Amino acid sequence: MNKWKKRIGYGVGDLGCNLVFSTMASYLLFFYTDVFGITATVAGTLMLVTKLIDAFADAGMGLLVDRTKTRWGQGRPYFLIGAIPFAIFTVMTFIVPDFTMSGKIIWAYVTYTLLNIAYTVVNIPLNTIVPRLTSDIHERNWLVSTRMICALIGTALVMSISMPLVNFFGQGDTQKGFLITMTLFGIVAVLIFVYTFMNTKEVVPPTVQTGKSSFKQDLKGLTDQAYIFFILNFLYFALFVIRNTTVIYYFTYNLGRTDWLTFVGLFGILSGLPMLLLLPWLQKKMPKKNVLLLSTAIYIVGDLMIYFGKTSPVLLIAGLAITGLGIYGIFGTTFAIQPDVIDYSEYKKNKSIPGMIAAFQGFFVKGSLGLASAFIGVLLSMGGYVPNTAQTATALQYIEISFIWIPLIICLLIGVTMLFYKLDDQRAEMSKELERRRTMLDQNQHVVNL
Repeated sequence: MNKWKKRIGYGVGDLGCNLVFSTMASYLLFFYTDVFGITATVAGTLMLVTKLIDAFADAGMGLLVDRTKTRWGQGRPYFLIGAIPFAIFTVMTFIVPDFTMSGKIIWAYVTYTLLNIAYTVVNIPLNTIVPRLTSDIHERNWLVSTRMICALIGTALVMSISMPLVNFFGQGDTQKGFLITMTLFGIVAVLIFVYTFMNTKEVVPPTVQTGKSSFKQDLKGLTDQAYIFFILNFLYFALFVIRNTTVIYYFTYNLGRTDWLTFVGLFGILSGLPMLLLLPWLQKKMPKKNVLLLSTAIYIVGDLMIYFGKTSPVLLIAGLAITGLGIYGIFGTTFAIQPDVIDYSEYKKNKSIPGMIAAFQGFFVKGSLGLASAFIGVLLSMGGYVPNTAQTATALQYIEISFIWIPLIICLLIGVTMLFYKLDDQRAEMSKELERRRTMLDQNQHVVNL
């Protein structure tokens, strides 16, 4: 299969996911409160409860992937299985039924839970499939970078066209506008998942026979490096949420630049594109540990430029660009580590558990998303933040701490965590040993068939 056809085929799968995921992250709370008609408290509780349910769905899906064996592979069939339900539940989530308030709340819980589960069905396999697509380490890095670029494009599309489409299709009727827009996104996502299925192929078998095993047995396949990977995911997504949540507060109240908000939102996303394009080359030239440490250092430099450049538009823009490079360097490298962690469980523990690793990753990510959002809410409350008014000096200080100093501390924690990562040194030996095992497995199966 042509390399770029495979890279794009794999990568656009995350574009399909992000058409809906980024919309939920950016607009679903607004939709529930201002269009659907439930209170912010009810909507916030709903989103917390459904995420907890989704965390268990992740675990179940991970176990299912590990136990799947078809002629299309372990993860690939789920791109087709999950595509239509993903679109259907996307549309249902954005329907406003003519029910009583209790009925509407039940509808919201059921539809959003089903949408999260459908997202899990297509997204967990997307996280597990890279080690099965190729054993070439450099090609894996390209696959992951292509995926990150497509995810970035999906997020940028959502940020730039969602509300214009809602206004265009709705013509003053926001309910209708959201429903048509999300129907369109759902249909496009189905087409993308079908394209991903058709343009990927699982050609690298596991070195161990997948059979019946308990959750407890699979749990023993997790290594110390897997836990390093989970912690990195927790820290990265905390960084991502805190930065993206607090940027609007910092530029609105501390800098008084509300006219910059649209620019800052899109620029913060697109500024990471050069780093994602550069990552495969960097990861070929230096260990992933060094690339991630470099990315955290880049983010810290940009963070400090924003702090010291409060009165300088040039320094502010440069700081935003540099933090964008840093945060997407951390993002891309964290995901590039995952195939190595999956291989290490096969190498060290003789366990093929990509689904379980992806499930734990999802659990840590969702925990990070919830805790980081709650942490910022608590911090702003401690500072005495009051919406839509001039803030006190204490409130401004807490906003600054949230936007500048908390992310800087998280970057330092990422750097410290990465010091315990050791798979760069073992990658060559792992590849050699796993290839030897696959050769032996093929020979044994050939003898059996004879």
